[in-house]
Amino acid sequence: MQATHTYLQIHPQDNILVALQDLPKGTPIRHNGHQFSLVEPVAGKHKFTINDLVPGDEIFMYGVLVGKADKPIPQGAAITTGNIHHASSDFELGQRKLHWEKPDVSKWQEKHFMGYHRADGSVGTANYWIVIPLVFCENRNVDVLREALVEKLGYSKVTAFQHDVETLVNMYQQGVSADDILAVELSEKATNVSNKKVFQNIDGIKFLNHDMGCGGTRMDADALCGLLAGYITHPNVAGATVLSLGCQHAQASILEKEIAKRDPRFSKPLVILEQQKEGTEQQLLTRAIKKTFAGLMEANKNVRQPAPLNKLCIGLECGGSDGFSGISANPALGYVSDIMVAMGGSVILSEFPELCGVEQELSDRCVDEATALRFMELMRVYNAKAEADGSGFYMNPSPGNIRDGLITDAIKSAGAAKKGGSSPVTAVLDYPERVTKPGLNLLCTPGNDVESTTAEVGSGANLVLFTTGLGTPTGNPIAPVVKLSTNTALFKKMPDILDIDCGTIISGTETIPEAASRILDYIIDVASGRKQPRAVALGQDDFIPWRRGVSL
Repeated sequence: MQATHTYLQIHPQDNILVALQDLPKGTPIRHNGHQFSLVEPVAGKHKFTINDLVPGDEIFMYGVLVGKADKPIPQGAAITTGNIHHASSDFELGQRKLHWEKPDVSKWQEKHFMGYHRADGSVGTANYWIVIPLVFCENRNVDVLREALVEKLGYSKVTAFQHDVETLVNMYQQGVSADDILAVELSEKATNVSNKKVFQNIDGIKFLNHDMGCGGTRMDADALCGLLAGYITHPNVAGATVLSLGCQHAQASILEKEIAKRDPRFSKPLVILEQQKEGTEQQLLTRAIKKTFAGLMEANKNVRQPAPLNKLCIGLECGGSDGFSGISANPALGYVSDIMVAMGGSVILSEFPELCGVEQELSDRCVDEATALRFMELMRVYNAKAEADGSGFYMNPSPGNIRDGLITDAIKSAGAAKKGGSSPVTAVLDYPERVTKPGLNLLCTPGNDVESTTAEVGSGANLVLFTTGLGTPTGNPIAPVVKLSTNTALFKKMPDILDIDCGTIISGTETIPEAASRILDYIIDVASGRKQPRAVALGQDDFIPWRRGVSL
């Protein structure tokens, strides 16, 4: 990267520069021995040209094609959705490019985390019991179990402003006006509940409600069972209670086959109850509570023990991205990814609509041609399906992305791919397959934050690193989700949902390797249960299975 304190060239081939702060019209720009001035104001995070462009001229960023000019654009002008459009290079099977500069991992070789060891050799960063409906018809019964179990077993975390509501109720009963209600100062903070846990080694009971299981395609039902099996066999899960209606597409027998596929010697406590066999709801729920309690007694015997860092499987995620994502937080995650791979750990890069334009680089990094061909096929089929439904990958950027500098999908994708570092791609997985190989795994998922995070965890991620430039509260029921801000202004604005500030890279007070080292220290503490990310503390238990249609 070639940078000043106010603008940046990411790659020597780039013909646009990134504004690192708001730049007024007339700002002098010095680049490659030449000087010119901005012909208009350029907002921070946005890009401007280093030479004149005519319609059809190609625009490069991160060293790859990210767009083409629609009209004449003078030197020193901002690129916008009004003067360029998305463009990306085609891709084909190329030569293997497997050489990479492994980072120095001597600092980490002797370190470990304190995790929950499972019979299959995996190690969890947490220890949860999960309650799952096989079909949406069982959601109410799952909610009844939630009401019965969570508070009594000591897992209530926050009262969610109940004290504030009580204050307003008292005011209303005293006959105050609506203006008085609007004027009152409330605490603005949820109150922690200090219940003592009954089971000291169980981190919580999580309830994975969803709206699938029947009424959709058989493919969706099978994929749902695969995803749920991924959660049941997950190293962060101690055991599970599954409620089935009985007549739905997502049959218990399919779930059991998917469990066996992932763990042939599965031995965790597992309760599967079918309402149409049990009889009344009271009979169903009574059995569910007793069997769940007995399972918790067994699961509580597991305690944290030392584990090598290569037992970590880290999901790499981004959401609410901005124009700094690809130059601060995402490259920092990429460096963490390379460290993990160099130590024999696993990382997962997903969100295939946000790999548009970098297919050639990633396919060339695949360890063999078969793996490369599978990646290319998944990308082509996914995009073709999106195109057939009138919404190709180019439609991925959200209004927030565009507002903050990600004006084409190729720009967004090139920055998003930085989370995957530079190591070879050891495996390409289709949703909801499980990670079985160490190294960098590519997982086919949508770009939707929650669908993708849900899928990464279902494939085995026992911790997720999630970068954001605009701010998003996304979490997961069973895997800690660590939030990293791409800019310091956001970190200061939304400290209640963010864990780590990577804006230090933008300001120049920290290098990418230094930020990665800080992130890895935090990861070890989280994996050991010594620190709790904001998403976990807030109970942000987002869970959305992917319907295998068009979701970008």
